[in-house]
Amino acid sequence: MGHDTGTPEKRRALPTTTANGGRATTARVPRGRQIHRTFNNIKITVLCGLVTILVLRGYIGLNLGTSDADAVNRHLIEETNRILAEIRSDKEPDDPEDQSESEINPNVTYALGPKITNWDQERKVWLDQNQQFPSHVNGKPRILLVTGSPPGPCDNAIGDHYLLKGTKNKIDYCRLHGIEILYNMAHLDKELAGYWAKLPLIRRLLLSHPEVEWIWWMDSDALFTDMVFEIPLPKYDGYNMVIHGYPDLLFNQKSWIALNTGSFLFRNCQWSLDLLDEWAPMGPKGKIRDEAGKILTANLKGRPAFEADDQSALIYLLISKKDQWMNKVFVENSYYLHGYWAGLVDRYEEMIEKYHPGLGDERWPFITHFVGCKPCGSYGDYPVERCLSSMERAFNFADNQVLELYGFRHRGLLSPKIKRIRNETATPLEFVDQFDIRRPVHGSNGSRS
Repeated sequence: MGHDTGTPEKRRALPTTTANGGRATTARVPRGRQIHRTFNNIKITVLCGLVTILVLRGYIGLNLGTSDADAVNRHLIEETNRILAEIRSDKEPDDPEDQSESEINPNVTYALGPKITNWDQERKVWLDQNQQFPSHVNGKPRILLVTGSPPGPCDNAIGDHYLLKGTKNKIDYCRLHGIEILYNMAHLDKELAGYWAKLPLIRRLLLSHPEVEWIWWMDSDALFTDMVFEIPLPKYDGYNMVIHGYPDLLFNQKSWIALNTGSFLFRNCQWSLDLLDEWAPMGPKGKIRDEAGKILTANLKGRPAFEADDQSALIYLLISKKDQWMNKVFVENSYYLHGYWAGLVDRYEEMIEKYHPGLGDERWPFITHFVGCKPCGSYGDYPVERCLSSMERAFNFADNQVLELYGFRHRGLLSPKIKRIRNETATPLEFVDQFDIRRPVHGSNGSRS
């Protein structure tokens, strides 16, 4: 989804400093890991050969005795299960080179990377020298929507199916609004897996895409449900972070759900890098994350006892260092940058009857976020049947807004089947103004109409 103007050119690399002051170099994959991956590929090739033999035996009657055939079947099943278990595993085999890199000294504050102090100046110079990559296009800031999922497959096939639907939903919204999108499936820092994986990714993207003005993080279990609404970016001039939440819950009640990090925006600037540096030290897995979790539970109202998570850590940071950070943080609640699904999905028919897309608030929620649902995992806070049916309703509610442009809609909010809602015509463009959701409607700037 490029905003680039003119002929595409090779982007100049922006230098970043390393700990010793030199240029950053490309990290080499440890030799032990390379060897392991090579053997894994060989194993998969052998597995494919065994499958081929089994298929041939079934189709042309390969001359194997019954006992031999049973042995082949057993071996094939065992080998398949073992290799699939390896592929599903998120762990690499022990490697001396890896271990030395991942050790954390508890006496040293954890850092996402080398300290950068002059990013605003470096970025300005880069933009001046690379004017074919402007940070604003047609008067609008360039946005990169970032989402992702773990590197391995889901615990069940339906989880992968809904990850695909969530990705399709985000691509549709970005396509309609000229937003670039990046889907990540890699742990850039294995100490910050889980909730924390977004932090090193966002930092890397800020530095690698100086042409992008805003990085917009969005969880994989959040769906756009108002395909017309656009974030009112002029409203945030002078702010560097936009996040859904409630100031009263944040500062008066010190609630652990005062903000939600499932959907938020970061401006590409030095302030954002500094905040990430302050945010990350509670994240390394193991003892550091466990001990930090105790601090967060002791200081945030209603928080259960569990390891430190990125949302609680951000809330704690903003409360404890309010004077340092809050003057650049916009806590948004006039529209649903994050809309809690349990109070929304059962009201979609009412919304369709009374309201229209472009409002973004409780009348037609901009984003519906399935907090507590884990369709990709084997656990969750809600029954899986309820989560899946609700996600299907949310997806189809949003998808109808896209399909209507082409003259179709779903037969129902729980049905993947579609129906025609208007006849073909010899003058098709007469319908474009009526159905084109790319054109803002009254109220799409966040006003209540």
